[in-house]
Order: sequence, then C-alpha cells, then structure tokens
Amino acid sequence: MKEYQGKTAEEALSNAAEELKVPVDQLIYIVSDKKKGLFSKKIVVEIYEISDVIKYAEDYLLEVIDNLEIESAVQSTIDNDIIRITIDSAHNPVLIGKNGRTLQSLNELVKLAVSNHFHRRFRILLDINGYKDSKYVRLARIARHAAREVQRSHDTYTFDPMPADERRAVHNACSGLSNIRTESVGEGTHRQVQIIYVE
Repeated sequence: MKEYQGKTAEEALSNAAEELKVPVDQLIYIVSDKKKGLFSKKIVVEIYEISDVIKYAEDYLLEVIDNLEIESAVQSTIDNDIIRITIDSAHNPVLIGKNGRTLQSLNELVKLAVSNHFHRRFRILLDINGYKDSKYVRLARIARHAAREVQRSHDTYTFDPMPADERRAVHNACSGLSNIRTESVGEGTHRQVQIIYVE
C-alpha cells in the first residue's frame, strides 16, 4: 500500500496515476482525510495492488468460515479479471450447501465485503472441490438440450433464477447455435436465462 496526497481526492489520484503510469480508473484506492494543521485537512489516497485485494478477500473468508468452527484453507488465482478462490475443508458439503446455496451466499458476502472496503466492484468466484466447474458442465449440457427443444418447438425455455457465473455458462453453451438467442431477464436474485427461438 502506498499513500498519495493532494488538496482534493482528484489531485491525489492524479498524482498516483502519474507516478504509477496507470489510468485513474484502474487504480484500487481508499480516500481518507487527515488533519494537516489546526484547521486545514489534506486528502490522502491509499493505493493498493490486486494482491492486497486477494489477501483481504482470503482473510475475510477464512474468518467467516472459522466462525462456523470449520477449519479450512484457501488458494487464489486470477483468471480473466476474475479472482477465483478455492476453499478446502474437512466439511466441504456443509460449505457448499443444498444446490450450492451456502457457497453462493459465502460468495456474495465476500464480494460485498471487498467492494465495501475498496469502494470498487471485483469479480470474485468461490469454488470448493471443483463443485462450480462440475455445475457449469451440467448446466451447459441442460442448456444445449433445451436449445435443441426450442429449435424444434419454437417455444421459449426459461431457467430457474441463478447467479451470474451460472447464467454465463448457459449463454456460452448456446452461443453459435442456429436460430437461438439467450437473454437474461429479471432483477437481482430473480434473474434468469431464457433460450429464445429466432428466425
């Protein structure tokens, strides 16, 4: 973490961007006020690297799991701007939960904590023992089967609501299929994918 100062946040960020030779919108930062004298303040911007974000996410996740009295270890990688954190514990099924709901809740919790701390959204994906990859394969198989049925019947097929990463797996599985278009509809946790026939 490095600190940069300025009379305004914009000035401090501009100083940081100039020294680090990166655009302002690519900086990971936290802005804070610090007293300079009796009446004046200076703006301090703390600049972080992606490794700091990963460390914060890992520490937060381990603390949450530790509060569940489950011993665990985590390992992180970055893939296409997605921070992928793999959890390993003696109670993997408990952390996955029914239909992956506990794992999804943990994922949302970590994303929220990281976004609140760094005031920026990050794509974070938790997985346990390859559960997510297996689910993507299953979803892709179901999506292709449903797409063939839509090609035949011309009736729209609508999946149950699912998280963004799973919707992406469905979109990818159907991309390039003739007379097929996919679309996400709904808001928040009710967002779902539709497979639609097109002439």
